[in-house]
Amino acid sequence: MSWIFNPEGDRPKRKRPANLKDFPKGPDGKPLGPQTPGSAPGSPWAGFPLRDDYPQVDDPADPSRKVSTKQANRPFLAYAQYRAEREKAHADWLQRKKEREEKLARGEEVGPEEPDPTEEREVGCLGLLKFILYATLFVVLAGKFFTGSFLWEMELPSVRQFIPTNQRLFSERTLAQFDGTDPEKPVYIAIDGDVYDVSSNRATYGPGGSYHMMAGRDAARAYGTGCFKTHLTHDLRGLSESEMKGVQHWKKFYAESKKYTKVGRVSHPPIDPASPYPEHCDPKKAQAALERERKAREEEAAKAQNREEL
Repeated sequence: MSWIFNPEGDRPKRKRPANLKDFPKGPDGKPLGPQTPGSAPGSPWAGFPLRDDYPQVDDPADPSRKVSTKQANRPFLAYAQYRAEREKAHADWLQRKKEREEKLARGEEVGPEEPDPTEEREVGCLGLLKFILYATLFVVLAGKFFTGSFLWEMELPSVRQFIPTNQRLFSERTLAQFDGTDPEKPVYIAIDGDVYDVSSNRATYGPGGSYHMMAGRDAARAYGTGCFKTHLTHDLRGLSESEMKGVQHWKKFYAESKKYTKVGRVSHPPIDPASPYPEHCDPKKAQAALERERKAREEEAAKAQNREEL
């Protein structure tokens, strides 16, 4: 370590030049600044290389040398002292261990074996589990303090979504068998092609329930229009923007629900684009739907005409 304290080697010490003048000072003993007329001050750092009034101690790497205890050297001196204390503690422990073994050889009673005080202790599984437990407890309590919720206002994900499922493809005829009339079969509903198991709420979707008309079929249109008697179909043509938002709302509801599980998809036959839109149950909305249908047909006719011209 001596090269750290003396990187230039054992050179002769620098001496102050005899002809170097001190910084000129005024009558008050303070150095004159460059603003003083007629003054020609020398370098204010002239004596810096020689100014080392700190006490000197033995060099930890070479006891025959002395090193200064100036601020730059203190971290290295402190580390050397720490290493020396550790080595002394280890040597004392070895001596006590040797004495204990000699007593055991003589058949004398001894206490439990003392661990090495300088041994670097590794974090085992128990220590890691403790750390995880304390960190989790801290995060939970911090969430309660800052947000009023132990889970930071978040909901735990449903465990069922991480369990592998055997989702299947239903036909409309197969899906109709799961309308709740057979108590041995689950109750399924579909919305915009996605099929969900709602057996956990059989009282609502089963026979006699308020939403039994939705069971065993894809009634996506009814979710947007509210026409639960006439719009029990998957045909979403001609819906207004607000009605489409209603369908998307219910799709998200079933997809994120913890009570209902997605079990597959339903395959629908293609819809004839020339067929009329399902009539709305509200006369005013029915008129608006007819207007949207007329505009859609006009746009389709204009597109067809443009394709013919091209």
